[in-house]
Amino acid sequence: MKKVDFLTIAIVVVVICGFAFIPGAWDWFNTTTANHGLLMSFFKFAILGTFGEMLALRIREGTYLKKGFGLLPKMLVWGVLGVVIASAMTIFKTGTVKLLDGGFHLNGKAAEWFAGDLSWGKAFVALCVSVLMNTLFAPVFMTFHKITDIHIAETGGTLKGFFGNPLKIRETLSKKINWDIQYGFVFAKTIPLFWYPAHTITFLLPPTLQVLFAAFLGVALGVILSIKK
Repeated sequence: MKKVDFLTIAIVVVVICGFAFIPGAWDWFNTTTANHGLLMSFFKFAILGTFGEMLALRIREGTYLKKGFGLLPKMLVWGVLGVVIASAMTIFKTGTVKLLDGGFHLNGKAAEWFAGDLSWGKAFVALCVSVLMNTLFAPVFMTFHKITDIHIAETGGTLKGFFGNPLKIRETLSKKINWDIQYGFVFAKTIPLFWYPAHTITFLLPPTLQVLFAAFLGVALGVILSIKK
């Protein structure tokens, strides 16, 4: 391990200890999340999603940052995607419960299970939410994220380059994405094997922790993808 690794670990420990031992810190976090959910989602994903990519780079190439990495553009993209993810989680939680209660004639049981304490019924609803969200939403989200990653790399990793050049979606989709990996591994393997169970756990947590846990999952996936590479 290098000095920068010890420094990174120290920063993580300090942040965790801050929330654990500073009076009112955790209450402030929960209150702010409840009152400003989308704004907090932006910052959670901007920080944790980007940190996941930096950790992945450290595993692959031995450094947390390199020329062209695009720290600020990546934080911006992750923040915006965090808002989208938080919105999707709300939409799919609400819609899945209504689908189960109405379409499958559970007559309010799904809503009761999902709002109640931990039970097999709540786990079933959480799994259904996870499967629907990751099947219908995740592939589009992942593909758009891949497009922005390629755009950041091709424009030098700067905000000026990011905003000063058009996002070539058609060209990137047809020529620059390796679909053997994007579909064969990212879609076909990480979605059922990682995201289905991981987001089932997410939807069993208290609402104020769900987006935060989802952001931490991005860090975990960054490690998994680095190992794969």
